[in-house]
Amino acid sequence: MAKNAEKTVNEAKDDIKKTAHNMIDVNVWDVAVIGGGPAGMMAAGRAAERGLRVVLLEKNEALGRKLLLTGGGRCNLTNAELDTRKLLSKFKDNNKFLFSAFSQFSVQQTLDFFHDHGMQTKIEAGQRVFPASEMSQSVRNVLEDYLKSGKVTVQSNSPVKGFIKSFDSENTKTISAIELANGEIICAKSFVLATGGKSRPETGSTGDGFVWLKDLGHTITEPSASLVPIAIKDEWVKKLQGVPLENVKITTIQFGKKETFKKGKILFTHFGLTGPTILNMSKDIGELLKYGDVEISIDILPSLDYGQLNLKLQEIFTTEATKKFKNSLKSLVSSSIAPVIVKLSGIDPDKTCNGVSREERLKLIQLFKDVRITVAGLLGVDKAIVTSGGVALDEVDFRTMQSRLFPNLYLVGDILDIDRPSGGYSLQLCWTTGYVAGNSVAINT
Repeated sequence: MAKNAEKTVNEAKDDIKKTAHNMIDVNVWDVAVIGGGPAGMMAAGRAAERGLRVVLLEKNEALGRKLLLTGGGRCNLTNAELDTRKLLSKFKDNNKFLFSAFSQFSVQQTLDFFHDHGMQTKIEAGQRVFPASEMSQSVRNVLEDYLKSGKVTVQSNSPVKGFIKSFDSENTKTISAIELANGEIICAKSFVLATGGKSRPETGSTGDGFVWLKDLGHTITEPSASLVPIAIKDEWVKKLQGVPLENVKITTIQFGKKETFKKGKILFTHFGLTGPTILNMSKDIGELLKYGDVEISIDILPSLDYGQLNLKLQEIFTTEATKKFKNSLKSLVSSSIAPVIVKLSGIDPDKTCNGVSREERLKLIQLFKDVRITVAGLLGVDKAIVTSGGVALDEVDFRTMQSRLFPNLYLVGDILDIDRPSGGYSLQLCWTTGYVAGNSVAINT
């Protein structure tokens, strides 16, 4: 059977019966969901909760493989900003598309959902919400129980080959079936596409859904890395692997000009930098790199201005006058970063504090306020937390998550061309769009 061939309803049924060699009767589901990630599980669970017969198709052996990796295995499942308009402002220009969907399933309803299913949560810095267990498995357990309670049929190890199109009695294009890679045909009245973007392809997010949607006539913006760690040229950075810095100020600099800045947490790695603040700046850094070299300035002590820091250092050097300089900075910074500051300062580490000159102290202040590192580049899509790109938003009805081209096809989660910051926003997008699709499917088809 030709992939995505256009058929009349009768021709499609005939071909389906011919292809389904071992089936006596073609089983038609109410809903077939493609993709067992967070958006797909939410959509399948909600549709089944409404009494619909649902099959969930997952290419991996188990559901939620990428979900288990989120938040470093802790799963930042949402952001605790309960004002929907304020929350959606983080999605920038895309917020106008999202209000209808978020008015149906908000952050509060997401929290209620998980709490009602027995999973407690906690809020950390930046309004990030995690399961109280600090285990992403807790989130997956809730979703799997949700699927079981609705008697969703989960068909794992079932990669999809493509859609089969047809025309209904009013000559409207619809999806009549899905063809699996093994040749099996899955027939349904409605379909939910939840295959995700192209980040972390080892979990199954290889961009298949974008290929199918393009074949169906949808406009697709080619995905690119959006929230992605940054590679750094400076070798000393890599030696700090695993060291976090809290509440620092990060400024990007190009051609001597300050471009963007953010405050927050960063994490040193074997390749450079990651952490919420870096991830949220990565797309802007990627844009700057198109035009030339980019430096990052780290203000390690943004709560102190130059004058305050000068007085603080004078106090330390006076109080600890006979202590060696290399042992004097631990009241200002962590023991992990102090030796790096000492080395970068160029001051003799064994010099006593009362021997540090005024010029050396002023140089040290400048270093604390402006540690410079040089960006080597962004890591690839395979290391991105999420990718940007996807289906054009004006081709989706966000009141229902329906495709405007195929009324029985629903599009959810990372398949949508929506940029969002780190901090729980990506998973909230999945919960909201997945729920709205599951709540609308069949009724609006």
